[in-house]
Amino acid sequence: MSELDPVIHAQARLRVVVTLATLADGDRITFPRLQELLAMTAGNLSVHLRKLEDAGYVEIDKTHRGRTPTTLVRLSRRGRRAFEEYTENIRALLDPADPREPR
Repeated sequence: MSELDPVIHAQARLRVVVTLATLADGDRITFPRLQELLAMTAGNLSVHLRKLEDAGYVEIDKTHRGRTPTTLVRLSRRGRRAFEEYTENIRALLDPADPREPR
């Protein structure tokens, strides 16, 4: 079994990744909507998104809708794979028995 990914394992970042993982592959969410769903301050969410972005787990696009600046966030392919690995490792911790062996 591999170690738990420390980038994802921090509680706030785990909440971010779990939320982004619910989106269809390639879908994006606005920063304010993500902030609302997670009930996090803008500063706190920004710090955690930066760490996830530095790890290559999220992609952040800053654009405009009309004259309004908009920040869009999505889980990258690398982030989705890292989260899948993370969940596999958590499952292995919770049930260390080999699933192929009868109980």
